[in-house]
Amino acid sequence: MDIWDDNKLVLFIAFVIPGFISLKVYEAFSLQPQRDSSQQLIDAVAYSCVNYGLLLFPILWIEDSGLQVSRPTLYSLFWAAVVLIAPILWPSIMWLLRKQSFMQRLLPHPIGKPWDYVFKKRQRYWAIITLKDGRQIGGRYDSKSFVSSSPHAEQVFLEEAWVLNADGGFDRPRNDTAGIIVLGSEIVTVEFFVITEGDQHVGQEQTAEQTPVPRPEGVSASDATGR
Repeated sequence: MDIWDDNKLVLFIAFVIPGFISLKVYEAFSLQPQRDSSQQLIDAVAYSCVNYGLLLFPILWIEDSGLQVSRPTLYSLFWAAVVLIAPILWPSIMWLLRKQSFMQRLLPHPIGKPWDYVFKKRQRYWAIITLKDGRQIGGRYDSKSFVSSSPHAEQVFLEEAWVLNADGGFDRPRNDTAGIIVLGSEIVTVEFFVITEGDQHVGQEQTAEQTPVPRPEGVSASDATGR
């Protein structure tokens, strides 16, 4: 089969490209493992048909309006929107709907892992990571931190590593800390604490001796500065 034949090329663009765009957009939003494109052909054709079904009445109206002759540029822009823009909108709308609590009675949340759900919010935390060997790592997860997302293996970069004291509180930044990377395969739990406004510049612009020691809510700590 010669796909470059004009008629076949038009059919390919019309019934594969819109669905393929929708699949890729939804995969990007929901962080789903990407499948081989060759295995998505049937899904792409099906989603293309759904796209045309949802736009059936606008398509019929445009085709009956004579716009192709009277305003060919506008007619071409309409079909470009049908083939390229609408397939982006449908998965975006579906993804937003699936995040709503009323929809989760019918469909599961679009993000499959709590790891991705928490870190996708890009909020700032004090974090205590417990490893399989029982060690604990304390640190600051903030604007310069980074975390992997599905389908990649879980890893987290904390931009500051902190010394934890005997009571489980944050004592001070480790000397000359430039952050720490922790592999998800070694993690048992990750505990988060809210960074308050008073903690904004702790360990960044001031030393531990010059500032109050941060005390994440719910964690007790002794006055052990300067250790």
